Amino acid sequence: MKKLFSVVTLLATFFIASPAFAYTVQKGDTMSKIAHDNGITLQELAEANPHINNLDKIYVGDTVHMDKKHTANKASESLKVSNADKKTKTVKVPETKLASKQSPEINFSKDEIDLLARIVRAEAQTEPFQGKVAVAEVVLNRVESSHFPDTVRNVIYAPGQFQPVSNGAINKPADDESIKAVYTALSDQKDITNDAVFFYNPSIATNRWLDSRQTTAVIGQHVFKN
Repeated sequence: MKKLFSVVTLLATFFIASPAFAYTVQKGDTMSKIAHDNGITLQELAEANPHINNLDKIYVGDTVHMDKKHTANKASESLKVSNADKKTKTVKVPETKLASKQSPEINFSKDEIDLLARIVRAEAQTEPFQGKVAVAEVVLNRVESSHFPDTVRNVIYAPGQFQPVSNGAINKPADDESIKAVYTALSDQKDITNDAVFFYNPSIATNRWLDSRQTTAVIGQHVFKN
């Protein structure tokens, strides 16, 4: 307990003494990854770095500034120590969705985030960014629903649910935009699918059973349903 108090005191002192700090971009970094690893949203990171005009283009050796006001707030809300699994990520669920949650936090491992990003790439590679976020939301909505499995892996690999599983496209690596879409779905303050648990492209779908279900959103070529 004393050790924990000392660590918290040290962190608090650091946050107060330094309003901002610079991070040097490393190989494999993206703005979404840097934001997630520092417990802030992509928008907050962008606001702290007005000199970066294109968030999708950063290079090794670039300097990215962190706003400690944001990181301190996020740390106090979402800090979680897990000795059992060092890969566990703690994601703060948006307050606008708390009414339908049993807990204000949902934990996803790096493997789950990677799997979610891969299904987003496979299902929505040609869709706009919002369409990619929406596909990620559908999977997350299923995880939260009592009518579907309660893990990302079991939702995605449930028999007959996602064509990329059967045709092998799920095994291709996720691209940066799909990864960013996953983090946006996990941290964004709005639900762009209105709690949809299904989606399809009606122009190519051969099975029409979704036609009769309630439409909650239309994004790109996908129609989202409840």
